[in-house]
Amino acid sequence: MTTNTVFFAGPSLGLASAAQRWHDFWRGQIGEWIITRGLRIAMLVIAAVLAARLVNWVAQRVTRSLDEGFTESDALVRSEATKHRQAVASVISWVSIVLISIVVIMQISDVLQFSVGGLVAPATVVGAALGFGAQQLVKDLLSGFFIIVERQYGFGDLVALTVTGVAAEARGTVENVTLRVTRLRSSDGELFTIPNGSIVKTINLSKDWARAVVDIPVSTSADLNRVNEVLHQECERALDNAVLGELLLDAPTVMGVETIEVNTVTLRLVARTLPGKQFEAGRQLRVLVIRALARAGIVTAADATVGVVDDGGVPYPERSEVTDADKGPVAQR
Repeated sequence: MTTNTVFFAGPSLGLASAAQRWHDFWRGQIGEWIITRGLRIAMLVIAAVLAARLVNWVAQRVTRSLDEGFTESDALVRSEATKHRQAVASVISWVSIVLISIVVIMQISDVLQFSVGGLVAPATVVGAALGFGAQQLVKDLLSGFFIIVERQYGFGDLVALTVTGVAAEARGTVENVTLRVTRLRSSDGELFTIPNGSIVKTINLSKDWARAVVDIPVSTSADLNRVNEVLHQECERALDNAVLGELLLDAPTVMGVETIEVNTVTLRLVARTLPGKQFEAGRQLRVLVIRALARAGIVTAADATVGVVDDGGVPYPERSEVTDADKGPVAQR
């Protein structure tokens, strides 16, 4: 009986000792610190992560709703209010995450009972050093703040930015605007990340409306009155074009002679277009002008009179051919 009692009591004593050690651990300094402070720190960190995820989710929902509204509408370009809202949503999400991080750090320092009074003097020295070293960062943040507040440009705008220390300007479509940087996507697909403090001049090519400028060089022997008449006719009919009618805000205007050279005279035609659509409208206007001048028998500097097809897709009548029996070798005028 004695042997059996010892045999069955062994595991019970082992479990009791493990439970006692576990109890002593939580009653000790480490366990008490975990219960009183560690759990609070863990809850603060979890709350901060959830809050940051919520802010990002709300910002993505706002951006997605703006994109869906733009896609479902009949507008060819985003409105200025939509561009500004999207930029503001991006900035608010970024600032909110920074504020959440600062608040959580302060709460954790309070839980740890970390006294900041003794750090006043060292913080003053460090702050002065950072003031000289981080002045570019402060400049970027202030510049980004004024870019957003003054609505210099927003998401989707076509801009040309002059950057300090760079010979050529950065040109492209704005993909993202934050308080610190602006990201542009060029026509070649390159992504430019430009600090806002380095931007010294901003040219917004898609603010409210844009202007397409078309220069038409013609021969000096051409009848300028006839050329002006043809251009005015095309300007009056431009709004009736299926493609141009969606891009133009009003009928194009013939400005007249722009330059005079040895063999050519250049006339200028301008048109107000939707923001960012000036290049597409300019290409369409050039096609219409070339066709109209070719139909009128006016030779441009590019001599674009061969193979011209009208808007209906029907070739223009070919000019007469002269055979060998009439006038030597075959020639087509």
